[in-house]
Amino acid sequence: MYLEEIVPDFEAQSTKGPLRFYDWIGESWCVLFSHPADFTPVCTTELGRIAVHYPEFAKRNCKLLAHSVDDLGKHVDWVNDIKSYCLDIPGEFPYPILADPQRDLAVRFGMIDEKQRNNPSVALTVRSLFIISPDKRLRLSMTYPASTGRNVDEILRCIDSLQLVDRLKVIATPANWTPGEKVMILPEVTDEEAEKMFPKGIDRVSMPSGINYVRTTTKYK
Repeated sequence: MYLEEIVPDFEAQSTKGPLRFYDWIGESWCVLFSHPADFTPVCTTELGRIAVHYPEFAKRNCKLLAHSVDDLGKHVDWVNDIKSYCLDIPGEFPYPILADPQRDLAVRFGMIDEKQRNNPSVALTVRSLFIISPDKRLRLSMTYPASTGRNVDEILRCIDSLQLVDRLKVIATPANWTPGEKVMILPEVTDEEAEKMFPKGIDRVSMPSGINYVRTTTKYK
């Protein structure tokens, strides 16, 4: 899938029962993420830490949806292992895990490892992650190899950036940005427009080129 492409609707079984994606996501944001296999160590840490941070995703009106090519029975047993390993998961496991034993969704969403896609008996999904907005568009994607676990703080940071940019329209977030830090005003915004939009203060950086394209502000809500 490409950025800003409409994510297709689908139906699948999950650890929370049958799921139709469009009905389930409703007006929320969503993080849809795959993992290579159940009962594997790195995946156990990922799903566990994401579950621990579930309240942070809920604050951002963002639902979580995991995916694996394993069957539903394995998912149910594995959830018990994850909860045993991550003892700080509050209550029941908070989000569904999709079952995709025929790899239909894995192929549809480009999650199958290219080296093994023609060998379905051993094909495993890579660590794909999609952030989807309420209008069902793909807003951000990340792909990690099976050997590298994802960073939950980075996922939350990306959601914060996307939601802030959607709200303010005329800004972008710089490298290593976190909420509350300075944002960049887009070059196509004139100085006059920027002054009206951010009357409480704009910082300008003089560049050797003489082009004044680096304008930042922390005066936003």
